[in-house]
Amino acid sequence: MVPGPAGPLTTLAHGIGSQHDLPISPFYAFAGAFAALFLSFLALGLLWSSSRFRGERSGLALPARLERVADAPATRTALRGLGLAAALAVLLHLLLGPDDPARNPAPGAVYVLLWVGLVPASLLLGPVWRLLNPLRTLHRLCRRLPRARLRHHAPAPLPARLGQWPAAAGLFGFTWLELAAPDPASTTTLLSALVLYAAVHLAFAAHYGERWFADADAFEAYSCLLARLSPLGRRSDGRLVLRNPFHGLDATPERPGLVATVCVLLGSTAYDGYCDTPSWINTLQTSPLGRTPTATLGLLTAIALIATLYCLCAAATRLVCGPHPGPLTAFAHSLVPIALGYLVAHYFSLLVAEGPRTVTIALGTDNAPEPLPPLGPGGLAALQVIAVVTGHVLGVIAAHDRSVRLFPPARAVTGQLPLLALMITYTVGGIGLLLK
Repeated sequence: MVPGPAGPLTTLAHGIGSQHDLPISPFYAFAGAFAALFLSFLALGLLWSSSRFRGERSGLALPARLERVADAPATRTALRGLGLAAALAVLLHLLLGPDDPARNPAPGAVYVLLWVGLVPASLLLGPVWRLLNPLRTLHRLCRRLPRARLRHHAPAPLPARLGQWPAAAGLFGFTWLELAAPDPASTTTLLSALVLYAAVHLAFAAHYGERWFADADAFEAYSCLLARLSPLGRRSDGRLVLRNPFHGLDATPERPGLVATVCVLLGSTAYDGYCDTPSWINTLQTSPLGRTPTATLGLLTAIALIATLYCLCAAATRLVCGPHPGPLTAFAHSLVPIALGYLVAHYFSLLVAEGPRTVTIALGTDNAPEPLPPLGPGGLAALQVIAVVTGHVLGVIAAHDRSVRLFPPARAVTGQLPLLALMITYTVGGIGLLLK
């Protein structure tokens, strides 16, 4: 986020704060990361010769009673009501509350509880936003209106080429609002953005039906991608199961726009880590284009760089292994744990410090306590580096399993060398941002 004067918004902007004094040696951080990636790649090449992940066919079915409770209409109605009530509370605070993020919980609810809170919620419980999404609930309520019933018609089919491109565009719009907009915590700015977002999606849902939200809503796509690494999931027969998260990751649908969605997540998080460096702050302050256009170009550049590197990697893999019908989307799922590692590294401290403070303000406490850092500098630095490296190692495992499934044994390992180079490049860049 690109704040103006220092204040509460600055805290909302960067969960990691300033890392210039983090007590960790860059040499050991980079050496450890490289060793972890190289050794995992070597071990996989020697010991993992056939695909082990079975996607949606895997999982241990949970007790039928628990599944009935989870799928009960009363449970789902309660969750929809909770999501709609929370959305209405945010709107009321934006309409009637003070234009000050230190006294108004709405900015924290959007930028912390929603954006960052969806990470642990989706990892633990699956694609929770699909049940909480207030836009789905509003769409259903609108369909029940008498006039809507009279004009009811079969929804138009979604164009196959559309895929997740609307979600990628929505994620870019949200991250632009957070990181590049002139005054992202302003009640006017935030209210206008939310109302516009709701109006656009409700209009498209009226034409295409409720299934529009599954791929086009940015927050549903975000939650569903992270939920691929949840131990809770649905088997292909519809049963609620406990599963190895790699099986869920392997079942990620290869849809148009998937690569763009993940690259927006990676690129925006990378830009968030870079935009509080002294050199970039000086660039923003002295740019003849102005702060917002310069920040927008920086955000676009970060996303484009991430996407370009991945596309080059996909092209090199195809050159080494031979033609493949979908070289871009075939390995896109391996970027999801990398994005998760970046999100944890950059936003962990923001959630645990600002989340409770936002709730305290919402409950009406005038003197909300200043957020305290959840970990000391050493602990925070270690957590950030471990999160980034772990995300990349998980990505290497996911990519290897897909490679040995798609390509002949003689080419499966050599075909991953471009992916390994990509993972090392992303890792060096991610740790470099943490230790800047």
